[in-house]
Amino acid sequence: MARSKPPHNRSKGKMSGGKPTAPKRGRVTKKPEIAEAATRMMDQRVKTARGRKISSTLWLKRQLNDPYVKLAGIKGYRSRAAFKLIELNEKFNILEPGATIVDLGAAPGGWCQIALEHQVGHLVGIDILPMETIAGADLIEMDFMDDKAPQLLIERLGGKADLVMSDLAANTTGHRKTDHMRTIALVEAAADFALSVLKPGGNFVSKVFQGGAEKNLLDTLKARFETVRHAKPKSSRAGSPEMYLVAKGFRPLKANPEPSSE
Repeated sequence: MARSKPPHNRSKGKMSGGKPTAPKRGRVTKKPEIAEAATRMMDQRVKTARGRKISSTLWLKRQLNDPYVKLAGIKGYRSRAAFKLIELNEKFNILEPGATIVDLGAAPGGWCQIALEHQVGHLVGIDILPMETIAGADLIEMDFMDDKAPQLLIERLGGKADLVMSDLAANTTGHRKTDHMRTIALVEAAADFALSVLKPGGNFVSKVFQGGAEKNLLDTLKARFETVRHAKPKSSRAGSPEMYLVAKGFRPLKANPEPSSE
């Protein structure tokens, strides 16, 4: 006697009125690129090594388990800092095709890469550290605080700039007050340079610390730019005191009128 085959159930749902019901589907939400990388990322352990300091081991572990470091490697960016500029541009629209840009503290070149992706016209970068060449970027190996650096940058620019962006950071000493003063000096130097080379309507972006720019500098920038804002990109580590100052719409000082001869 032949056995009858059980009816084929094409659904894992319940039967209703003799007809299978489709299983309920949950709402599908698209995860942002960074979140996907973070989801796939597993916590990597760092093997201990003789002679390695605990601080070095902790830094290495943080790097290995940082989703932005992982994503930078996937996309071919030279540093996780590239995502900070991406976020700042999405919020403030500072990178425009054909723009002339100066990148202060450019090494290892992540910000240069992002700027070039936006088809900027002329890009000059400077850093005390050596950098591998980047097609489309004019890179200078020199300390920006060198007295000769500003003039060399101006010569390489061949004119005024649309954007001066600075990711300069002083080497830390561990002494909070000293580190703070060094950072202030870098921000002020970058701002002074920007005020000297920007075109009317140009923009200035700089890394700052300790709650933002100092009051004197902030007052100067507010007098010379249409808008001045502070922002902390999501890609900036939560425990880091860094944030960024974005000044847009540069206003050159008006020349003093010639005295009347009448």
